[in-house]
Amino acid sequence: MTAPRLRSLQLRLAVQLAALFVVGSAAIVGVLVWRAYDTAGTLADRELSLRAADLAKYVVPAPDGTPRLALPAALSEAYGAAPDADIFAIRAGDGRLIAAMPDAFGSLVGRWPATTDDPSYFHLPGLAGKTQDYYGLGISVDSAAGPLSIWVARAAGATALVHSLLEEFVLDIAWVIPLFMLLALGVAILAIRSTLRPIREVSDIAASIGPGATSVRLPQANLPNEIAPLVSAVNRALGRLEQGFAVQRQFTANAAHELRTPLAIITGALENMEPNAEVGKLKIDVARMNRLVEQLLLGSRAGADQLPVRNGSFDLAALLRAAVIAFQPLSEKHTLSADIPADLPAAYGDTMATDIIVGQLLENAFKYSPEGGEIVVRARAAAGRIEVTVEDHGIGIADGDHERIFERFFQGEAGDRRRFGGIGIGLFIVRRLAVAQGGEVDARSRATGGTIMRLVLRDAAAVPAPTPA
Repeated sequence: MTAPRLRSLQLRLAVQLAALFVVGSAAIVGVLVWRAYDTAGTLADRELSLRAADLAKYVVPAPDGTPRLALPAALSEAYGAAPDADIFAIRAGDGRLIAAMPDAFGSLVGRWPATTDDPSYFHLPGLAGKTQDYYGLGISVDSAAGPLSIWVARAAGATALVHSLLEEFVLDIAWVIPLFMLLALGVAILAIRSTLRPIREVSDIAASIGPGATSVRLPQANLPNEIAPLVSAVNRALGRLEQGFAVQRQFTANAAHELRTPLAIITGALENMEPNAEVGKLKIDVARMNRLVEQLLLGSRAGADQLPVRNGSFDLAALLRAAVIAFQPLSEKHTLSADIPADLPAAYGDTMATDIIVGQLLENAFKYSPEGGEIVVRARAAAGRIEVTVEDHGIGIADGDHERIFERFFQGEAGDRRRFGGIGIGLFIVRRLAVAQGGEVDARSRATGGTIMRLVLRDAAAVPAPTPA
């Protein structure tokens, strides 16, 4: 069951879309997280740059002309409020240290080169009196006391809140994306099913095409451009097949018509000949040829759906008795009997078609039964149906062939059947005639050997009368 499902176009597209959603979602999450952390770092750097500019505003010249830092009390307390608070150092243009917090940072900065207009970043893995690593930048800033070199840094843990917010964002995205993926995949599957619906409809129509329905063509409306050329090619192939079937039926009908006249002449000549054993054999052979010709004519009509069937009420019991009497001359080497109730109701169907069916079933029973074999015709009525069975004790039907025997030109594989002749069209015609009457026909093997052929027709009393137009 796995392989056919994997060959499903719908399943393949769904799997590929699911994989695409998973990869795409992972890529989007990765980009979002990267951009979020990058933005957080950019914001931290921007804040440090603003902090340096803010410090530069409070550097003013002293009365003696030297620059000094005059921080407001609140801001000065903020820088020294916590052991791991932000740190800074300010140097004048001549390299002299103006202010630093803590002093250890000022001592360290005193040995660094002057800054430039472009920020330079640094990392302090350790600082006297501090427990945290520091990350910061140095930048040149103009002030009222002249150009300054300012270094500001922040403890590594100071961005914990930002990182916590980012982790919360990632967790939110982690459970939202699978829901989004499932929703998108569901919508995609519905879209795929809607797109493939015309193809399924075309497949259903194609499954109904057979020898009796060769005029059917596959619809090409609303098909994807990739499928339309294939359907068009199939329709052209169906057209060629229909033409081939028509030529074949016409040839068969013409050949049968051409044979009827010489066979009629031969039959008339044999009737006028003095009866003897050889003439009797010739009559049997000519009769078989006449039946084959009639079967060819019926077969060509059956293939063209032109069966001569006119349904109505008729006396089935009388028809069965007449058929048994007609086959009595063939029962010299067989036992032919009938079990037909006197009160058998009238059947609904076509008298001629039913006579052909019964005759073909009896002929097959005689043909495939050994000498001395018993053949029984039975009829029973029940529940608005009438069942007619023809039972024999012949060679039977091979397993698996009970339905195939009703196919056109099927003759089986058994060697015993080859010597009986025929073209394998009789039972094909039987089924077509039975179906045309609204009935059915089937076959089953007897447990003790032989075959039971069953014809089912409708009880005329159970068929509603047609409504007047």
